[in-house]
Amino acid sequence: MFAPAFYWYYTGSRHGLTKGAPVKILITGSTGFVGGTIGRFAAGVGHEVLGVSRAMQANIGWPGKYLAADVGSADLSPAIRDFAPDAVFHAAETPPVEASFTAPLEDLRASLLSWANLLESVRQSGKQPLILYPSSAAVYGQLKKLPVGEDAMLLPISPYGFHKAACELLAREYATCFDQRITVCRFFSLFGESQRRLLIWELFCQMAGPEDIVWLQGTGEETRDYLYEEDMAAAVLLLIESQAENVVPNNIRLVNVASGVEIGVLELAKQMRSLIAPKKEIHCHGTQRRGDPKRWQADISYLRSLAPSWKPRPLAKGLASCVAAWQKGQSIEPCKTPPRC
Repeated sequence: MFAPAFYWYYTGSRHGLTKGAPVKILITGSTGFVGGTIGRFAAGVGHEVLGVSRAMQANIGWPGKYLAADVGSADLSPAIRDFAPDAVFHAAETPPVEASFTAPLEDLRASLLSWANLLESVRQSGKQPLILYPSSAAVYGQLKKLPVGEDAMLLPISPYGFHKAACELLAREYATCFDQRITVCRFFSLFGESQRRLLIWELFCQMAGPEDIVWLQGTGEETRDYLYEEDMAAAVLLLIESQAENVVPNNIRLVNVASGVEIGVLELAKQMRSLIAPKKEIHCHGTQRRGDPKRWQADISYLRSLAPSWKPRPLAKGLASCVAAWQKGQSIEPCKTPPRC
């Protein structure tokens, strides 16, 4: 259990959290975008982290302990007993949405089996840390009403979304049958300097590359709800605190983690253009890929009730930070495919 003194205050500054009593956080997938961001951020405010990933070595700059292990098959219970984490964040990454149509079984294995193995490893360890699972807005599918709340029906439209929903059901099993305390974070669209894929990075590649025209895959009218990496990490740490301090019915919570602000993909591309290449034209192919919803916007009222002082930065500031970081010595290859939403 957490020490009574465990707390953070969100101040709205770049890092957002002041140091409280240190806790231990085990992070699977620590070499990936989400896991690495949470690990660096947590260590930066004074907490101890243990990263777990298949890579033989931790990424350069990883701020804590590291264990090389396959999260999908290795028995992690000895490491959990030895490290005795207060919280476990399962950030082992899965292929993107489009890839789940090409190889649905691979996506199922990467998503469901690694999550099942982690839950069982925690159970076998005899410890009871708070466990956090990074689900996705993809579980909602094609939204008819915005913003969408956590009580909406799950109607996924991609194998990726179905598998995330299956992982949420598995979380309920371990919360109900084995008294595990679980928080499911339904992430919408995340971005940051350490991410090298998806729309914002692909737009940067095109804007900074030699092409005269920047191409978007869809119509440009699609909308997304973007959250900057540090604001995501701050929200996760505040969620850890809030479940440590409060009794959660049935041991499980479902929380939208997003900015709550909807932006059109074409408008986003124009903002990127103004930062990098104001004279470039933006064209849209006008086709929509399978599994891509037309609009996304999260209702984050529940998140705000759990972390009332949390204040994500405006999208424009996050974009400017990314562009500045990527422009430092970045060699850009021409993009071979249009950015997807």
